[in-house]
Parts: sequence; structure tokens; C-alpha cells
Amino acid sequence: MKAPDVAYARPRTLDEALALLAEHGEAAQPLAGGQSLVTSLNMRLAAPGLLVDLNGLPELTGIAEAGGVIRIGAMTRHRDLAASPLVAERLPLIAAAVPHIAHPAIRNRGTIGGSVALADPAAELPACCLALRASFVIRGLTGERRVAADDFFLGLFETAIGPGEILVAIEIPVPGADAVSGFDELARRHGDYALVGLAAQGRRDGVGLGDLRLVFFGVGDRPVLAGNAAAAVAAGGVKAAQDALAADIDPADDVAVRGATRRHLARVLLGRVLGRMTGEA
Repeated sequence: MKAPDVAYARPRTLDEALALLAEHGEAAQPLAGGQSLVTSLNMRLAAPGLLVDLNGLPELTGIAEAGGVIRIGAMTRHRDLAASPLVAERLPLIAAAVPHIAHPAIRNRGTIGGSVALADPAAELPACCLALRASFVIRGLTGERRVAADDFFLGLFETAIGPGEILVAIEIPVPGADAVSGFDELARRHGDYALVGLAAQGRRDGVGLGDLRLVFFGVGDRPVLAGNAAAAVAAGGVKAAQDALAADIDPADDVAVRGATRRHLARVLLGRVLGRMTGEA
């Protein structure tokens, strides 16, 4: 199939982009990397009246550290995350996740902002942002606001970004010197959407793990923070966490796999990731 006819604008400034979104309302759609949007257009699953191309806005790109925070521009591409020494050193969870995102051609164009704004529940970066306690910087014509990752993902392809607003950056607190992370996912083939994935961030606490955040993806309508499993790690270790996981996730049957299979795979991933983080794997 071919995309429907659509008007196109390439603003030169962020204010111009916001003005276009305000003028055209729900008919306007921001265009970031386009790796999901263009496919939706070609399949006639989306038909905006106007595409507002954000690729000409350099203020939306880049990775920098200041005041104990890593700020990543929303238009920063996956390939740039993978190549960044700062990400590798300070945010190893994201560095570990990026190679799992689709294929090189997708990573060359796809952006971190596009990924989190789409809020696909099987995507890697939304889960990483939740595990890392990221904040999302959102701008509209009336000003700028920040939304914590815990409050950002509202449901299937639904976020806290409001009409006429643009996600401009992701801000992530720099993990401490005792931080430890883990990432893994299970897919039928490398590059496919994960059947189940896990992004984990914590800190070494003696022989155990503290301040642990376990975020599963592919098991619900958004990234799922498994609080019961995380609490069980301190109380009883990996086996206790696996048993507690049933209270955190309840994946439904779908055309790809049964919910019971996803629950089993989630238990397996939890054991693998926690084993690596504790050095017991």
C-alpha cells in the first residue's frame, strides 16, 4: 500500500513547530525518525493532515551531562546512543539495550524521543527510562514542563504528552558509583519485537541489591514496574522474586503467544538478569 496524501512542513525552529501543531490541532503529527509513523502511513493506519518534520531542529539533538543529570535530546538517534562514550560510561543500561532495537537501518534513523513518545509496550527504551527514573521534558506554546517516567506512560501508545506539545529531551539522573544494571529480552529472531524483556537498575548493597527497579516490557499495555519482585529480592533472593512476579504481571493471550508463556519467560529472564547483577550467574 501507499501512504495517503498529506501536507508537509519542515520548521526551522522549535517555536515554529509548536505554532504549526497549535494551528492544525489534531490534524498535525510530529515526524521524528519516522520508523513507525511511515509504516503506519503506508498501511493506512494513520492519516494526518500535516506532517511536522522535526529533523531540522538541532536543539533537539545531543547528549550532555550537567549537574548530575544526563540530558538526551529527543531527536538523538539510536546509532548515536550506541556510539556515545558518555552513555556507555554513565548509562550502561541504555548501552546494553540499544543493540536489541530492530536492525541497523532502523537504528540509523530512529530516535529515542520517537520511541518513548510512541510508547510501544514491547519497546526497549521506554522500559529503560522507567528503570532509570528518567524525566521527560515536554514543551508547548505556553512553556515547558517535566513529567517523571512513573507518570509518563499511560497505556497502549498513550503518554502524558498533550495536544500541541513536543517531547524535547529526556533527563536521567547519573547513577552512583555503586550502581548496577541488567538487560535482556527474548524474541523469536534478533530484531523482532521482544516477547518479553527486562530492564533492571539498582545498586550494590553489601552482597545484595538495593534500590532495585525491575521493569518488564512486552507483558502489558505499557512498561511494567515489578515492585513486588524487587522487594522480594532483598527478602528472599532470586527464587522469591520469581515467585512474587505473579503479583506484578498478568500478560494476556494474543496472536503471538499465550499469556502463560510470557509469564514463564518473564520468570526465566528475571533469574538470568538478577544472576548477572549479583554475580551468581
